[in-house]
Amino acid sequence: MERKDFLKAMAMMPIGAAVNINTLSRAADNLAATERMPVLFLGHGSPMNAIDHNPFTEGFEKAGAGIPRPKAILCISAHWETKGTFVTAMEKPQTIHDFGGFPKALFDVQYPAPGSPELAKSTQGIITSTPVGLNYDWGLDHGCWSVVKHLYPKADIPVIQMSIDYTKPAAWHYALGKELAALRRKGILIVGSGNTVHNLRMVAWDKMQVPNYGYDWAITANEKMKQMITNSDHTSLIQFDKQGQEFKLSIPTPEHYLPLLYTLGLQEKDEKSSIFNDAMVAGSLNMMSVKIDKA
Repeated sequence: MERKDFLKAMAMMPIGAAVNINTLSRAADNLAATERMPVLFLGHGSPMNAIDHNPFTEGFEKAGAGIPRPKAILCISAHWETKGTFVTAMEKPQTIHDFGGFPKALFDVQYPAPGSPELAKSTQGIITSTPVGLNYDWGLDHGCWSVVKHLYPKADIPVIQMSIDYTKPAAWHYALGKELAALRRKGILIVGSGNTVHNLRMVAWDKMQVPNYGYDWAITANEKMKQMITNSDHTSLIQFDKQGQEFKLSIPTPEHYLPLLYTLGLQEKDEKSSIFNDAMVAGSLNMMSVKIDKA
């Protein structure tokens, strides 16, 4: 079984029973109002970033220090794909080591952040365009914990994940992101975690230690994406499959790119996008991250 298929199978294990949507539509009101929280897209890169100290992890730490302390975190990770949409609803999510071939020290890492059944039900209630299931079997995969641990190393903020429905097109994911907007005014930090240039088959393994090394097509795609993001050209970013060969090589499969669209879907008219951790890795990967906040 392919790794991707295995992860999909894991994600579709037994989920929570159906819930009365009319009741849950009021769930977000139970969270006290706050100032609007920023939104983050984090280029998570190699799982080794979880235990390394480098300019990228410093960028994550700075991002965490520069925003108000959230009541809880909702993360959309590239590494949880499902048929349908689900949110984790357990009180104590497990730390999932969904990778192989790395040092034991990485597998020893635990990120024991609590879950939030309340936030899971609130998220389920505010989304009206598609059914949302409560999942009790997943946890926090490395797309989530490997970056969130740098924002909040004490693991003292509740974290839930929302899955990516791999059967849906890009515009659908962008629109679904918009439905989460009310959570931003309830003290919830929404984090998309992936990579906008992510072609593992073309990684230059012999260039892993060469700073900011990128193939021409990857550099071109990265520069175009940055321009689109800062110009709020969301239409072009949604239509990434129509942006030429450089984008096709950079996004051979969409799962690492789609978390960006959730983030962009939450951008409001008076907000700007700022880019950090902007660097290429091993030719065909990038670490570009985005913060959306008031201008």
